[in-house]
Amino acid sequence: MSDPARKEKIKRVLAHETEQYLVTAAFLGAFFISLTTYRRLVLAEYHIGTFEFGVAVVKALVLAKVVLIGEAMHLGERVRTQPLLLTTLWKTLVFSLFIGAFVIVEHAVAALIHHRPIAAEFNLGSAPGYELLARIQLETVALVPFFAFRELGRILGERELNQLFLRGPRGPVRGEQK
Repeated sequence: MSDPARKEKIKRVLAHETEQYLVTAAFLGAFFISLTTYRRLVLAEYHIGTFEFGVAVVKALVLAKVVLIGEAMHLGERVRTQPLLLTTLWKTLVFSLFIGAFVIVEHAVAALIHHRPIAAEFNLGSAPGYELLARIQLETVALVPFFAFRELGRILGERELNQLFLRGPRGPVRGEQK
């Protein structure tokens, strides 16, 4: 491959990866900000103030990268030829476990940094433990539509899926010539 062609390919791959990262981060960001807003409203009923929107954004950015790393590792590809429902649910399960492993490491490191017992981070019989379980459940459910769209794009083609969502009724995709 010639040098200019190689540079052009690298530019295309980098642009595609950046787009995938930003779309993933935006989806996760919207979810985590919504979850944070809900939590804030519930706690406000008990006159407990929280402000964790920055944490939600950072978590979305980090987990978006974790998802892309998992995709680069071809996680969940085992059932690629199965019906869309099965591939969506399988990828949701596999990536939930992958993200869960990341969250466990994150909590363990945080416990070590703050000189807390690691076991206290995972006490599932307490309020923080219940919240952790609820967050895991909600995050898993949130991944279902994410992977449904990802798998639909894989089957239809990303360009075709984008056209379906970005084209007006019978009109061209924004930025395209008629």
